[in-house]
Amino acid sequence: MMFVTAQQLEQQMPDATRLLSDEPEMETSLHYMQLLLLVTSLEWLWRDCNDFFIGANLTIYFSRQQLRNRDFRGPDFFLVKDTEKRSRNSWVVWEEDGRYPDLIIELLSESTADIDRNLKKNLYENRFHTPEYFWFSPENLEFAGFELVGNKYQEITPNPRGWRWSDVLNLYLGVEGRKLRYFTPDGDLVPTPEEAAIAAQQVALEAQQQASEAQQQALEAQQQASEAQLQLEQEQLRSQRLAEHLRLLGINPDSLS
Repeated sequence: MMFVTAQQLEQQMPDATRLLSDEPEMETSLHYMQLLLLVTSLEWLWRDCNDFFIGANLTIYFSRQQLRNRDFRGPDFFLVKDTEKRSRNSWVVWEEDGRYPDLIIELLSESTADIDRNLKKNLYENRFHTPEYFWFSPENLEFAGFELVGNKYQEITPNPRGWRWSDVLNLYLGVEGRKLRYFTPDGDLVPTPEEAAIAAQQVALEAQQQASEAQQQALEAQQQASEAQLQLEQEQLRSQRLAEHLRLLGINPDSLS
């Protein structure tokens, strides 16, 4: 029998750059569309920033022991701020200066809800020390949020609209149209790129319509001015003819004024 030391075993671990994500597919199209919505709308909002990373259904490797045990924990959605924005096959903590996510969102399903509410919540609280953790069910719309106070998660109190504030995002998270969406501090919905394009197109159409209406009004004003000028010229012509007629009758028209 050949014995392998712990050091030798660690040396046999895969290189971090080859650690691929080992997460299952989204359970339903509702979960997939919700995840896509969370990613694309935040990417659009922060389109001018290059100091964050969004993980979508991506494995987080946080210890060599985890690799040996194949105990992988990949959040449905996670955000790391103040890091390089680039493509990654997975998030390898020891290759990222020990950085863990600043925010995690899990999408509940029948098979994962108990794990998300308990096992994963404890992991994110006690091992990851992730400042904010939210979960949402695309099926029954269950929505909860927690923030790390000291070393313990405390539930984030919703506002009257049921939204929960995120200090990490500087945004609200709330349910709108049976989807979990972002809202600005002023309460405006953060759009997806498609929604933003539609809104921009609508604004452009309205501006074009306003320009057409302004042009039409200008043409009408010009026409009215031309008609007024023509009427004035006609009045002047009639006055000249009347004056000439009076003079023919021996009457000085100036004496009548």
